[in-house]
Amino acid sequence: MRDHTTDPAGLRGDCERCFGLCCVALPFAASVDFAIDKQAGEPCPNLRGDHRCGIHAELRTRGFTGCTVYDCFGAGQKVSQLTFGGQDWRTGSRERARRMAEVFPVVRQLHELLWYLTEALTLPAARPVHSDLRRTLRQTEALTRQTPEELLALDVGAHRQEVNVLLLRTSGLVRAGTGGRKKNRRGADLMGARLKGADLAGADLRGAYLIAADLTGADLRGADLIGADLRDTDLTDADLTGAFFLTQPQVNAARGGPGTRLPGSVTRPAHWTVRV
Repeated sequence: MRDHTTDPAGLRGDCERCFGLCCVALPFAASVDFAIDKQAGEPCPNLRGDHRCGIHAELRTRGFTGCTVYDCFGAGQKVSQLTFGGQDWRTGSRERARRMAEVFPVVRQLHELLWYLTEALTLPAARPVHSDLRRTLRQTEALTRQTPEELLALDVGAHRQEVNVLLLRTSGLVRAGTGGRKKNRRGADLMGARLKGADLAGADLRGAYLIAADLTGADLRGADLIGADLRDTDLTDADLTGAFFLTQPQVNAARGGPGTRLPGSVTRPAHWTVRV
């Protein structure tokens, strides 16, 4: 049987099979992204009794832009249906509700790693490390299937470091095949930078701060974008063909348009065509 983690569709949030965990477990503060303050473990006041958002169609206009850029990478349905066996946090004990809220962020981190590992296995240039990637993917998937107690005791940071070694090797192999000069902008502070039409093909942009940067018409083909902060980044007419380790939340947080070219691993956000 094909493992579901090899299918990116299985690593996207499925709200129909989740008990609204992101609306309960995660905290947020009143800001440009959220209209109100909410503590971790406290249900959002917009969460209905059926675990659906009462203002889903109006989130951006009601001041909850942060909700529209979030994705749990499929962790919500995993915790709801597997870790807790389909038991609703509303109908159980307070202890179970608390544990679900604590376990969810742990599994979310593991599922994000599954996303990167799964994508890495689709990259032909990374073939020399495919066997190691498959082994690590299986190990990570096994971790997500542990009991709540085991998950809460897991050192996720240590596991991320182990996975990152493989992802760095993958990045080097992929970018080496893009041709041209490889720019190293790892962790760079590029907030508000004017990079219109910039040649960033094959660039290392891991963890770069690109908040509100102007990347209109930029060449980002084959760039490593893992962890890059793309909040309000202008990607209008930018070419991200072949860019890798790019997630849907990153794309959702950016600005773009019909001329923005995206890799097949992500979808074009609806709000790119409807300005709010």
